[in-house]
Amino acid sequence: MNSKRRQEFRRKLLDWFRRCQREMPWRRTRDAYCIWLSEIMLQQTRVAAAIPYYERFLEKFPNVQALAGAREEEVLRLWAGLGYYSRARNLQRAAREIVERHGGEFPRELAAALALPGIGNYTAAAILSIAHGAPHAVLDGNVARVIARLEAIRGDLREPKRWRGLQTSADRLLEISKAGDWNQAMMELGATVCTPRAPDCANCPVGGFCRARELGLAEKVPEKRRKRAAEKVHLAVAVLLDPRGKTILIPPTPSKKASGKKAERGAKKNPGLSALFSGMGHFPAVAVRKNARAELRRFLRTSGVAELPSGANWIALPALRHAVTHREITITAFVVRVEKLPRVRSGRVVGLNKMQTLAVSGLTRKIARAALGR
Repeated sequence: MNSKRRQEFRRKLLDWFRRCQREMPWRRTRDAYCIWLSEIMLQQTRVAAAIPYYERFLEKFPNVQALAGAREEEVLRLWAGLGYYSRARNLQRAAREIVERHGGEFPRELAAALALPGIGNYTAAAILSIAHGAPHAVLDGNVARVIARLEAIRGDLREPKRWRGLQTSADRLLEISKAGDWNQAMMELGATVCTPRAPDCANCPVGGFCRARELGLAEKVPEKRRKRAAEKVHLAVAVLLDPRGKTILIPPTPSKKASGKKAERGAKKNPGLSALFSGMGHFPAVAVRKNARAELRRFLRTSGVAELPSGANWIALPALRHAVTHREITITAFVVRVEKLPRVRSGRVVGLNKMQTLAVSGLTRKIARAALGR
């Protein structure tokens, strides 16, 4: 586009955004803390799913000082269900840095923002432009798709050289005087009109500028990325349950207090469990190779969790399925009734019916619901 066309494009898109933007709670403020929180929550999460979490989180942690001073377990408890828990951990780490190094204010300089845990190019540009009007153009999947169709760009948009070109185009299109509204308008267009499948070209406010539409390529641009094949994982899980309805959660990695050989043995028997359970406490579990029950019993014994009597009551639960990132997990779970829970040095005893209120992963909650409904 030449300069005149870009001006017309900007005017039409901003007019449309003023009239048609969706109502979202973070759009009622220019508080950098609130905008930062919303941007982190919206990573890998739909708007409708994020809103109730955003509102509960702000009620508990209304400012960066409250978040920085909170217990990590409480932060994770309020995050539970959103998934990708590293987002919550990085959010709190960044909050502590902001309090310690930036006087409790989200930094306005791009380099300082990028130095914070969990903040990348897109997130920094979004926060600084929306909160402070800083002239930084965002580039996420929605914006990249809009630009790819405007310019009829073929190929994998995430290829590094192509992505840099898309950022150059985003920078060129940016309405510097209204950077925050502009970035939101571009993202809104991609989310609601210029969608991945079946774009609503007939109602696009800037359809007259779209090269892909002109060429009849709107459905073909951008090209679909090849999906990474999902890794299949089979877990055996023991829900130890005493007569009071109490159970045991253990750390996802061997305790530092365990002996070297025992810790090494536990790590070999539990490849990747920390990631599967989002780095939080979980029911005793082991990756299955052949026999779920036999391998789980052996793990309980050799890891020091429990030496169960041969007559222990094992109740098999229906098979469960769970998906985490690029993994498809099959869970063979057993409720193991015991008269008394074993002492576990690094674990904790909790009520099985309280699991939905604890800071545990979605996978652990799913297993608990199955155990309660046995």
